[in-house]
Amino acid sequence: MLRWIRQQLGFDPPHQSDTRTIYVANRFPQHGHYIPQRFADNRIISSKYTVWNFVPKNLFEQFRRIANFYFLIIFLVQLMIDTPTSPVTSGLPLFFVITVTAIKQGYEDWLRHKADNEVNGAPVFVVRSGSLVQTRSKNIRVGDIVRVAKDETFPADLVLLSSDRADGTCHITTASLDGETNLKTHFSVPETSVCQSVSQLEALQAVVECQQPEADLYRFVGRITVTQHEEEIVRPLGPENLLLRGARLKNTKEIFGVAVYTGMESKMALNYKCKSQKRSAVEKSMNTFLIIYLAILLFEAILSTILKYAWQAEDKWDEPFYNQKTEQEKNSSRILKFISDFLAFLVLYNFIIPISLYVTVEMQKFLGSFFIGWDLDLYHEESDQKAQVNTSDLNEELGQVEYVFTDKTGTLTENEMQFRECSINGIKYREMNGKLVPEGMTDDSPDGSSPHLMGEELLFLKAVSLCHTVQISYDQPDSLLGGDPFSHANGVSSNNMEYYASSPDEKALVEATKRIGVAFTGSSGDTMEIQTFGKSEKYKLLHVLEFDPDRRRMSVILQTPSGGKVLFTKGAESAILPFATNGEIEKTRLHVDEFALKGLRTLVVACRHFSPEEYIDVDKRLTSARTALQQREEKLQEAFAYIERDLQLLGATGVEDKLQDKVQETIEALRLAGIKVWVLTGDKHETAVSVSLSCGHFHRTMNILELLQQRSDNECAEQLRRLARRLKEDHVIQHGLVVDGASLSLALREHEKLFMEVCKNCSAVLCCRMAPLQKAKVVRLLKTSPEKPITLAIGDGANDVSMIQEAHVGIGIMGKEGRQAVRNSDYAIARFKFLAKLLLVHGHFYYIRVATLVQYFFYKNVCFITPQFLYQFFCLFSQQTLYDSVYLTLYNICFTSLPILVYSLFEQLVHPDILQSKPGLYRDISKNSLLSFRTFLYWTLLGFSHAFVFFFGSYILMGEDTTLMGNGQMFGNWTFGTLVFTVMVITVTLKLALETQFWTWMNHFVTWGSIAFYFIFSLFYGGIIWPFLHTQDMYFVFVQLLSSGSAWFAIIIIIITCLFPDVVKKVFYRHLCPTSTQKSQMYSNRVVIGDDFIALQPLSRAKSQLGKIR
Repeated sequence: MLRWIRQQLGFDPPHQSDTRTIYVANRFPQHGHYIPQRFADNRIISSKYTVWNFVPKNLFEQFRRIANFYFLIIFLVQLMIDTPTSPVTSGLPLFFVITVTAIKQGYEDWLRHKADNEVNGAPVFVVRSGSLVQTRSKNIRVGDIVRVAKDETFPADLVLLSSDRADGTCHITTASLDGETNLKTHFSVPETSVCQSVSQLEALQAVVECQQPEADLYRFVGRITVTQHEEEIVRPLGPENLLLRGARLKNTKEIFGVAVYTGMESKMALNYKCKSQKRSAVEKSMNTFLIIYLAILLFEAILSTILKYAWQAEDKWDEPFYNQKTEQEKNSSRILKFISDFLAFLVLYNFIIPISLYVTVEMQKFLGSFFIGWDLDLYHEESDQKAQVNTSDLNEELGQVEYVFTDKTGTLTENEMQFRECSINGIKYREMNGKLVPEGMTDDSPDGSSPHLMGEELLFLKAVSLCHTVQISYDQPDSLLGGDPFSHANGVSSNNMEYYASSPDEKALVEATKRIGVAFTGSSGDTMEIQTFGKSEKYKLLHVLEFDPDRRRMSVILQTPSGGKVLFTKGAESAILPFATNGEIEKTRLHVDEFALKGLRTLVVACRHFSPEEYIDVDKRLTSARTALQQREEKLQEAFAYIERDLQLLGATGVEDKLQDKVQETIEALRLAGIKVWVLTGDKHETAVSVSLSCGHFHRTMNILELLQQRSDNECAEQLRRLARRLKEDHVIQHGLVVDGASLSLALREHEKLFMEVCKNCSAVLCCRMAPLQKAKVVRLLKTSPEKPITLAIGDGANDVSMIQEAHVGIGIMGKEGRQAVRNSDYAIARFKFLAKLLLVHGHFYYIRVATLVQYFFYKNVCFITPQFLYQFFCLFSQQTLYDSVYLTLYNICFTSLPILVYSLFEQLVHPDILQSKPGLYRDISKNSLLSFRTFLYWTLLGFSHAFVFFFGSYILMGEDTTLMGNGQMFGNWTFGTLVFTVMVITVTLKLALETQFWTWMNHFVTWGSIAFYFIFSLFYGGIIWPFLHTQDMYFVFVQLLSSGSAWFAIIIIIITCLFPDVVKKVFYRHLCPTSTQKSQMYSNRVVIGDDFIALQPLSRAKSQLGKIR
């Protein structure tokens, strides 16, 4: 038990050695000296709390907040010393806030538990005691042999033992781990691949030794020792033998694997990024305001304490005849008495700090976040996906965005590649009705006639259909799987085959060659097969020269059916054309540039034929480089460079990635809203510029500046200075900047300031050839610049995750590249076009709601506690409370809490349609303008002025004549305090009503209901003798107050005095110098025909006004 507790606390990790030894099927050695290693179970835990630690852990987290901790201290002070108010006045609101927050966080964690239980309770099949047993995922132990069927996900990290295929291989997709959608082939060792039945696996004697768990998805080092006929056979294990949890089995009927890493030790769990807590600008402003109010509180408490002792310097006030001091009081320390008085005043004024502010803001964010998911305008019907909120803490940040960083492929475009054009031997072709037609000609051959392709055209198509890493999945009964991989080549089911590729470009090209007549029909081991117009050809795959970002090309060396050796290579034009020695090089270069200008993604294809002697040399060099123990990478690069030269240029391809719907309108709307858009992409610069122009990111009239192919720091600095000078000289026109990854690295190394200056003066920036970490660096650069702008990053792939996490607000697109971007984002939407409404409407609403909520809370608490401070001047600073303790407790919890919560959920300054059609309104709320110090000062001074009117208005009325009853009965101090409190509750509620622009039935219900509830509660509270109360100071006070006509007159006069200047100010500003938001409010009151909208009005009025316009 003690060991388990130590493990839970993290003091005693389950394993300490550098390696782990796993006995397959948990068949441990029989000798008595072996002590089994302890491993984690297979439960996935994404939740934060357990039943046992929820209360202490949640309380600890909540009391780390300044306001909560402060109120806890006040509560303890009230318990320890004699204070003017009951401990209940602080304890009850604190308990309410803590409870509501705990319920919200508990509910969110319960949802995480629920999701965990679904994963942990999933059924799996495990080999135990010679049979296949169904159990739950959480019961898998390290060493268990697990069976996984086609299209299932792996429940733990497994070392592949065998599959239904004779060669022991299987295909998997890792889209949920790294965003790659291609099929990957994994292998088993020959000694275990033959164990395809449960009985054979039960008899298997094997031990796996491997490294302890680590997060790197692509690294695994281990070995398996198989005992056969009392002989031990050792085989190495690498990443190609490991099936990762979360990956999915494809194109394979079933596999058996041994669990090596389980639960929170699996690579997927170790890659759970513990997202750093993002805090919104509003929350930072709120904390600043709290500190200012804390300073006001301390000032009032110190001033009151000093004035008390100044007043008591006279004996008649220090010890009046009616309040003689006891001996203990006379002998007590003056310093302790001073501290005690200071703490008492602190308790008396402590309500100036709004304890319920945090919980109201949290409830507003939590409940308000549902509106994004419910918005039908953010629902994508084709994919049946609605907007998703992963964190509700940043809702208002959507209204403050100044920079948007967006990926291109899959975010601005559909990530659906379509083959459009190609260039073969200097002639441009396009595809028409499944045929290649030279440019300028039409497809006039009758259907069914055999195509006439020349030798160069056929060689080009064969190169494209053989030089790739595409895998094939066949839509067929499982019983056929595992047979001859080429059994489909006869055309029986070739129409049902589906290509899987790591890049959509490769998939589009292979599909295009298939339509034209050269179809890739599969590969088995080292054999690749194509069908050329129905005729089958088999090529032997001799070597693959893998793609890498430095070479920017990939190649295959094949043995043709006639026995010749040929190299096919494809890659970027800058990586192929310099190494081509024959073919139509110049014409192809021109065609590639033309394709790029049309926004097509380009690849160049070439080949090289080897003589027998040349191939022997090539084979020797490659084998030598691949088996080198030192400097293997460098030797491979040398070998590749030696092989990929003297190329014969075959042609080039142009593939289109279609733009998403309404991208241009969205980017234009963001620009009008004052948001700068940066596009960060891995594409080549010509293609990226073309797409930028077509999507409206760059305008045709824009002056495009370039920072490309800089090779040294000095060259980069000089170019940046030239660009800065041009920007100063041509400041009238708009500029766009294009930067590539290499130049960006140089610019960020030494010339960060100069680079930032150039970027900020450009309307649009395009960064091409970017690595994922470079994207995050660019976001961090802007985020940490002196102006500290609010940044938003949006992307769809695993390569965008670092950028999404770095930005203030991260948005994932539910695209075709897995779900990693969505999982790591704060918000997720199905299409880029939804970003406009998310920011311009939802962001606008959330910001004005939260900003008003925060300011109003401080205002109503100043109104609440300032009369208490003023009252001390009239009671010799005796710490007499002005309000009854029940009123003190319920003011923030009941009487004034609901109207502001409903306001903060439903308020709309302007109709949503107008916000979308007039993006410029977004500028009115930018730079945190509604929470500026000036606005904060206005609300604070307004609170103080209203408090003065409440107090002195009531005082003037009662100070002259306390006999306000018809029978001459006098009012006391509780009646005075209740009069002030009544005026205050009504005024602060009506003040919010004045601020409300968008009235719903709920606003009416809570506004007038809160005032009614106060009156009804006060009548009940003061009209009955409650047996559980020690004192009943308020008995009959409220009834007596309301029975006085003078009191009613005072209430009405004071409320009008407070609110009339507010009404005058609003009318004056609205008519003499209205803001663009106020102008739009006026427009929304009549039918407006403009940019795709008619503001909503009653139907009859809308019809009559439309009739007048026509």
